[in-house]
Amino acid sequence: MARVALVTGGTRGIGAAISVGLKDAGYKVAATYAGNDEAANAFKAETGILVYKWDVGAFDACQAGVRQVEADLGPVEVLVNNAGITRDGMFHRMEPEQWHAVIRTNLDSLFNMTRPVIEGMRERKFGRIVNISSINGQKGQMGQSNYSAAKAGLVGFTKALALENAFKGITVNAIAPGYIATEMVRAVPKDVLDSKIIPQIPVGRLGEAEEIARCVVFLAADDAGFITGSTLSANGGQYMA
Repeated sequence: MARVALVTGGTRGIGAAISVGLKDAGYKVAATYAGNDEAANAFKAETGILVYKWDVGAFDACQAGVRQVEADLGPVEVLVNNAGITRDGMFHRMEPEQWHAVIRTNLDSLFNMTRPVIEGMRERKFGRIVNISSINGQKGQMGQSNYSAAKAGLVGFTKALALENAFKGITVNAIAPGYIATEMVRAVPKDVLDSKIIPQIPVGRLGEAEEIARCVVFLAADDAGFITGSTLSANGGQYMA
C-alpha cells in the first residue's frame, strides 16, 4: 500500500518538484500552500496531487489540516517541512514584523507540523521527516539574519528530533539547498546571476528543483533507515560544511 507524504509549501518551486517527485516514486501526496489559490489549483489540475490551504505558522490550523489529510489519504508517514518565506533586510534596519514573520513560517512551523504527526509515527514505528534548510542557514547571508537564524535552527531541531525517535523507526534529516533555479532566483537580474552568483558555484550553474526532489525521495525511502540526524548539502560545491 502506498505511503502518504505531506509536503508543506508543496505547490510551487522546490516544493512542487518535491511533491511531483514523491508522487512519481509511488507515494500518495498532499501538498499545502498558504495563499496563491490560482497557482495551487493549476498545480492540482496539472499533477492530480491534492492541495490543502492553511497557515503553517498556526498550530491549530496545522492540527486541523493534518486531520483532514489523514481522513482523505491515510496516516502521514512522510513529512517534508519545506514551507518558507523571506523578508530580507539589514538587521540594523529590520522591523519586528520582518523577524517574526520569517521565524513563524520557517521555524515555528516545524513544531506546528511535526507535532500532529509524530505520535502516530511512533505508534506505527515508522516515519520519515525531511526538513528543507538552506545554504544560508549554514554559512549566513547579509540581509538575511532572520532567514539564516530560522534555517540554522532547523538543523538543530533535526538533530534533536532524530535522537529522540531513532529507536522508533523514525528518521529525521535536513537538506540544505544552494541557489536553485526557482522563480525567485530567476527574478534576479541576469547580469547579477552571471557576475555575482554563478561564479561562486564550483559546478558553474544553478541547481534544479528536481535535484532537491531526488534528495527528498532518497531520504524518504524505506531503505534510508540508517541515515538520520544528517544534513545533506546540495549546493554545487559552493559551501562545504
